[in-house]
Amino acid sequence: MVAALGHNRGVSEARTISLRRPPVLVAVEGRFVPRDVALDEVDAGWQALCTENPRYFDGSLLHVLGTSRNGHGGVQIHVQECSYRFYAVQKPHAGRAALDCGVRPLGVKGIAVRGDMVLVGRRSAKVAFYPGLWEFVPGGGLEPGAKPAEQVVRELEEEARLRPDGGATAVALLYDPHAFTWEIVHALRLAAGAMPEIGWEYDEFAFVAPEALPEPLAPVAAQMAGIARQVVCRLSGGRSDGAPPAP
Repeated sequence: MVAALGHNRGVSEARTISLRRPPVLVAVEGRFVPRDVALDEVDAGWQALCTENPRYFDGSLLHVLGTSRNGHGGVQIHVQECSYRFYAVQKPHAGRAALDCGVRPLGVKGIAVRGDMVLVGRRSAKVAFYPGLWEFVPGGGLEPGAKPAEQVVRELEEEARLRPDGGATAVALLYDPHAFTWEIVHALRLAAGAMPEIGWEYDEFAFVAPEALPEPLAPVAAQMAGIARQVVCRLSGGRSDGAPPAP
């Protein structure tokens, strides 16, 4: 039996679904164009954003139409391509009110573990969401046609110049109501001497215990804290403090 988990604007609060196997993406043909907002308002908001931050680029993203359980710890995610501008204008900026276009992009996030510590970064002022706040590294939007586990590895390389030992394992699907995104969370193992390099998205990196995340913390990172403890426990072979598992 398929149980609906959420659909676009119908999801208004944080939600987390544990996964025992990778999610299945179901692509819907065509492009999603919002019907409840004036396109000239979207264009004006987009131009203001680009003036404020030239890094903005109107590429394609995957918009989540809905999600449903797939049995045995899996989930199906129905997606359709959409222009990034419809997502970007949903955040208030430059004195303009937010325009909720109903766009809920699909992204990937990673919990990168080194020993019994996790990699976190403080977001720079150049990013659209959560500037100045700490979050788990890596993270980013899922590009159309990309495989989630491969995309999160690319994000780790781009954001921190790191490669994981082995691949990425999907452990959860969550909805972040602050950034309006669905995120496939992956576990990544780093080598003992792995050291990240600063780029433009983060001002600072740190390896910390999942019970001692730095402040101020992004809401989505707080939402992922429990997942991080479980990932560290699994990858370290014991509790998140490095102790052996209880008998």
